Amino acid sequence: MILPFEPYNPIWKANFDSIQHELLALLKPIRSRVDHIGSTAVEGLSAKPIIDILIGLEEENDLDLIPFLLQGKCYVYYEKYNEDMPYRRFFVALIDRPEVLGLPAHIAPDDEIPVRLHDHSLRIAHIHSIPTSSVHWLRHIAFRDYLRVHEEVRGQYQVIKEKLALQQWKDGNDYNDAKDEFLKEHEAKAVEWYKKVYGTIK
Repeated sequence: MILPFEPYNPIWKANFDSIQHELLALLKPIRSRVDHIGSTAVEGLSAKPIIDILIGLEEENDLDLIPFLLQGKCYVYYEKYNEDMPYRRFFVALIDRPEVLGLPAHIAPDDEIPVRLHDHSLRIAHIHSIPTSSVHWLRHIAFRDYLRVHEEVRGQYQVIKEKLALQQWKDGNDYNDAKDEFLKEHEAKAVEWYKKVYGTIK
């Protein structure tokens, strides 16, 4: 598949604000924060028009409460990914409730992911739930802020994304793997920069 790829659009910020409002209401029983991450959070950077959202949890034990708090809404829970990333719970926000779209609301570890779930026109956001004490939470926040400040790195990332956007991909995971070398290098630099600038998580 050719993944959708668009120039930066200010509506992405408005889309995030809307989803953030809903998530904060659903997550009231636990202590959490909801941040806009990824390329759609960086002004001037082209991206797939799907919002990346990070739910930061104060308590790691709350990770497995998230699927229950989000059930019955427009989210698909990918339990299938928990084994590879036990520190994270991943969800896809759809344009409607999964049952309305004829899709499962839960992808269990042994389930095959329906081909139609790879249709990016049905997706609004990718939601990553991670404890704020995790290094993985820090790297997402640090890399976002690093790109916002470092114009040269942002330009390099833009060029890579433009080239990859022209290629055929099995799914979004393959596309992400193709960016992995660049991401690992600059995420490490971003975390170091972030700690020097802020000293702690802001």
